[in-house]
Amino acid sequence: MNEEQQWIDQARQGDSDAFERLVRLYEKRVFALTSRMCRNPSDAEEAAQEAFLAAWQGLAFFRGEASFSTWLYRLASNACVDLLRRENRHQSNAGPSLDDGELALDPADESPSPHALAEQAELRQQIETALSALPPEYRQVLILREMHQRTYDEIAEICSLDLGTVKSRISRGRKRLRKILLDSGNFSPSAASKDTGKEGCRT
Repeated sequence: MNEEQQWIDQARQGDSDAFERLVRLYEKRVFALTSRMCRNPSDAEEAAQEAFLAAWQGLAFFRGEASFSTWLYRLASNACVDLLRRENRHQSNAGPSLDDGELALDPADESPSPHALAEQAELRQQIETALSALPPEYRQVLILREMHQRTYDEIAEICSLDLGTVKSRISRGRKRLRKILLDSGNFSPSAASKDTGKEGCRT
């Protein structure tokens, strides 16, 4: 039994010190997720706290069918969606620009020039703005897929969705995001990737 599993078992029995170790182990990753799904740091912090509170309260029911990290991502992701829906917010700090065949964004050069860096920063801001216009359920799966590089199966576990729904939401989300960029004049069809089959994250 590894150390993490020991902490999980101890926390399940009410050991708050063991749970605190789990919090320290995962807090950066959880906050990275909530920061990208929520509008501002205070909302992200609130969602992260709600996720850890839900984890503490729900540990007795955690049976390990999925990994602890997947279960925690599910709680954090759901907390973000609930917060966004409660406050009717559709804003997000999306982090790095998406890189996939559908959106056709080329990866950064290994040694970009100052001009290229400025263009990348502008493109990143454009995509953040476009992501903010997506409904939470599309933003949720896109961020998990593109920013956190979760597999389709993992996203299905995290979001409590069947695999077909995950694939459909990612595809529709990408198309809607691309349309928003095109309609706003921030994205040119001529920027399409030469390799239309590539995908920015692992499958």
